[in-house]
Amino acid sequence: MPLGAPIIKILSKQYEPSAFIERRFKNYDLGFKTDGEGNPIVLFIGKKNPDGNIVGQRYARRLLKDKVGRIVKDHWDDKGPAS
Repeated sequence: MPLGAPIIKILSKQYEPSAFIERRFKNYDLGFKTDGEGNPIVLFIGKKNPDGNIVGQRYARRLLKDKVGRIVKDHWDDKGPAS
């Protein structure tokens, strides 16, 4: 399942560095980890179970920057089910 434009828009923002952020998007629970700069790098999307874990899909971000800091490559890879 590819990520849609509205979810990509949420994930393109910067958040608190080195944190786990939880949000709600339509019928989905989103949870993502950020790197030291505040960019989301790991995404969990699905439904939250009673234990607080998100059961659904897991995505990892490929974010490559050049020496100046410009983004050269930026895409999300589907890593399979998250439980």
